[in-house]
Amino acid sequence: MINEVLDGVGLIETHSVTLCQSPDELNLQSGRILGPIEVAYESYGVLAADRSNAILLCHALAGDAHAAGVNSAEDQKPGWWDPMIGPGRALDTDKYFIICANVLGSCRGTTGPASVNPRTGKPYGMKFPVVTIRDMVEVQVRLLDHLGIERLLCVIGGSMGGMQALEWAVRYPDRVKSVVPISTTGASSPLNIGFNNICRRAIMSDPNWREGDYYDTGELPVDGLATARMLGHLTFMSDRSMRRKFGRRISGREGVYDFSSRYDVERYLHYNGYNFPKRFDANSYLYLTKALDTFDLSEGFPGGMEEALSRIKADVLFLTFTSDWLYLPEDTEYLAAILRHKGHPVEHLSLRSDYGHDAFLVEYHLFSKHVGEFISHPRP
Repeated sequence: MINEVLDGVGLIETHSVTLCQSPDELNLQSGRILGPIEVAYESYGVLAADRSNAILLCHALAGDAHAAGVNSAEDQKPGWWDPMIGPGRALDTDKYFIICANVLGSCRGTTGPASVNPRTGKPYGMKFPVVTIRDMVEVQVRLLDHLGIERLLCVIGGSMGGMQALEWAVRYPDRVKSVVPISTTGASSPLNIGFNNICRRAIMSDPNWREGDYYDTGELPVDGLATARMLGHLTFMSDRSMRRKFGRRISGREGVYDFSSRYDVERYLHYNGYNFPKRFDANSYLYLTKALDTFDLSEGFPGGMEEALSRIKADVLFLTFTSDWLYLPEDTEYLAAILRHKGHPVEHLSLRSDYGHDAFLVEYHLFSKHVGEFISHPRP
C-alpha cells in the first residue's frame, strides 16, 4: 500500500487539538453552549510564510479528517480523496497547504455523542446538543485561528462538505477567496429530510439503541445502523449504475421463491451496511443526519436565499453530476443563477456521470482538472 501512495502524500499523522475551553466555549446555533471540543485534523503540504496558500477541505457525512495518504504501513487503503491531493494533483501539495478536519458531532476524533462528557465522566449519548452545519463551520474557524490562518485560498467539499463551503462563503466572506461546493444544496429538500428520518427511525427502533445509552452495554445497535446505512447508500447511487453493476443477478437460484436467496444488490448492501458499524457510531449518524436536515443557507436572512448569497465575495465554482438525484443539479443552478444575476463571478459545471451522488468520490477524472485550474487561476 505504501508503494501505491508514494506519488501522493505518503505517510500522514492525524493531529488533535482541544478548542473552545472555558471561558471561551462555543455558542451553538441552538442556543446551547459546548466545550471543550476535541478536533481531529490532518494537513498536507507546507504553509507559506505569509499563510496565503491554505485550502480547507470539508468532508461528507461519514467522512473524516483522513483525506489522503496512509496513517500507517498497515493501512489497506489511502484517505477518502487521495487521488485529488498530492504533488501535481488538483490540490497540489507543492503549492498549497490543505487542511481537513473531522466535523463536530462525528465519532472520528472530534467531539460528538460518543465522546466522554467531562462533567459526568460518561459518554454524552443523547445528552449531546443538536449541532448544525453552521456549528461545524464555527469549530473550523476556531481551528484556523489556532493555526494562525486568517484567510483561506479556497474552501472545497462535496455533499455535507459542500454545505460547509457555502456556509463559509456566506458567514465569513472576508476570510475566503474561493469556494468549490460539489454535489450539494442550499437547503435540504423534503425528500432529503424524509430519507434521513427513515434512517434515524431504523437506528432508534433497534432494541440495542436503548435511547442512545448503549456504550457500556457491549451490545451496539448494529442492525439499526446497518439498515440506515443501506438506505443511505442507495441514495448515493443511480439506477443506471446499479443496473450496470448488479443487473438482476441472483445467488442461489434454487431459493428464488423463498427468502433464502439474495440478489447481488442485496448482498452488496448487506456487506456495506454491516461493515459500517465497525467504524461509525450510531448516535453520530443520528446527529449528523439531523444537521443535514436543519441546513438552510438562507436561515436568519429576511430576504431569503438572495440576501444570503449577496454576502458572498469569493469566486464560486459549483460542480454537479447529471445522475445525482439526492441533491439535484437544478437546485445548484438556482444558486448559480442568483449569483449571476448579481454579477458575481460564478461557474456551474454539470458533469455527465452515471454514478449518482457518489460521483465526486469516484470519477475524479471528470473534475480534477477543473478544480486545479479554478484554484490556481482565480476568476476576474
